[in-house]
Amino acid sequence: CDQNLHPIGTQPSSTPLPSSRRSSTVSRVQLSRSIFTCSLRPTRSTTMAPFTLPLLTMLANPVTASRRVFVSGAGGQTGQHVFRKLLALPEFEPIGAVRTEESKAGLVETGVSPDSVVICDVTNFDSCSAAMKGCDAAVICTSAKPQPTGEINEETGGPKFGFPNGQPEQIDWIGQMNQINAAKSVSDKTHVVLCSSMGGTDPNHPLNNLGKETLEDGSTQGGDILKWKRKAEKYLVESGLPYTIVHPGGLLNEHGGERELCLGVDDKNTLTDNNTVPREDVAELMVEALKHNEFRGRSFDLVSKNTGEGVITKDFIALLAAIGAKSCDYTLGEIA
Repeated sequence: CDQNLHPIGTQPSSTPLPSSRRSSTVSRVQLSRSIFTCSLRPTRSTTMAPFTLPLLTMLANPVTASRRVFVSGAGGQTGQHVFRKLLALPEFEPIGAVRTEESKAGLVETGVSPDSVVICDVTNFDSCSAAMKGCDAAVICTSAKPQPTGEINEETGGPKFGFPNGQPEQIDWIGQMNQINAAKSVSDKTHVVLCSSMGGTDPNHPLNNLGKETLEDGSTQGGDILKWKRKAEKYLVESGLPYTIVHPGGLLNEHGGERELCLGVDDKNTLTDNNTVPREDVAELMVEALKHNEFRGRSFDLVSKNTGEGVITKDFIALLAAIGAKSCDYTLGEIA
């Protein structure tokens, strides 16, 4: 989900965060018990004692444990948007998974607690399993990232692309499969929200040619990023886990919350001809999917209208309802 194919506008916010907002649930429960005990002590007055007010307040607003959510790709772009949005919400306790110590240090320097970030090699199941321990949801935002090699493609005359940090087969298939398996090892009720990509119904989509090499015998190796992504999606659908799969269009580094969003399925959208969407809006939709059960068991495409067109999306349940019961058809396209 973090291929930088549309490097337009701003990068994810690096505004320093306040010190860790995560307080001990145990201490809050102990405090609740002590206030409860004090409040039940008899008093000589028939007037409600002032110290009973905290008890009534807590009964009206019970303390609930934050949901622990694993977020991979937290040092990237879309994944970092998801991670920071969850950090700002008291009902969530996100664990950001990054690939390197350098990525972790970059997050910590902006005020993120070191305890909220883990180093995770998604190509290793044990690493994923350890990072996901205790989580009841997982947001997968890892993706192989194409970069120019500096060479020219003789057939197209354009630059050649490679995947210096791992081919799609390793990152988008094996890496995502490991994360899905790790989620299932925690619980068969772990909700997995997966950021993928539009274009999966077209085996000849140009993205599949990135990083692909033709060998002397005419066969090819590497590339096929959308086919490997689609294989991981189908694996998730068949895993039995609660899932939400989002296929964003071309990703924009622009501010979110300023456009009307449009959902569709199978690379078709009747509401707009635009096929792009800000990363921040993708992240917001993924966070909303964690909040609302209506998003479970759904796979759909996401684009936006241009800024200034339509009505800015604020009601995400209504957004989902607009496509009815439709979900992506995995008999279409090709799987690697």
